[in-house]
Amino acid sequence: MKESTAANQLLNTDEPRSISIFGYELIREVLLPEILGKDTPEILYWAGKRLARKYPLEDYDKIVEFFEKASWGRLEIKNETKNEMEIELNSPLIVSRVKTKAEQHFQLEAGFLAQQIELQKQVITETFEHPIKKSNKVRFTVKWDQKDPTVSGTM
Repeated sequence: MKESTAANQLLNTDEPRSISIFGYELIREVLLPEILGKDTPEILYWAGKRLARKYPLEDYDKIVEFFEKASWGRLEIKNETKNEMEIELNSPLIVSRVKTKAEQHFQLEAGFLAQQIELQKQVITETFEHPIKKSNKVRFTVKWDQKDPTVSGTM
């Protein structure tokens, strides 16, 4: 069955769109936790990984573009080593989530980053979030082990 969804169509267009912060946050911070309950962070992390598998991106610049099109914010690599990346996310939409005391508000993005980097590097990858309340940003630590290849990365 051929998929033709609004999300696929919007992903492939450069047409500018605006979204309501209230509507976005209503779904993200009220409705989803109400439906998913105490397992919200874990489910959102795996949902982010699932989205990444549905929309595989060939390089980091494409991940940046995806985040902007999804209104998740602007990504910037702060540091990269052999087995780790520090990536910062900045957006007006995340200010209220960073300032609240609730934990794990960025698990969807963390899961998405983990899976995209895993697909690109072909090694098992994990991402951890670190909200930075003073600057209203989120820092993600993406970690991998070159000795732990994915099934598609083994020959």
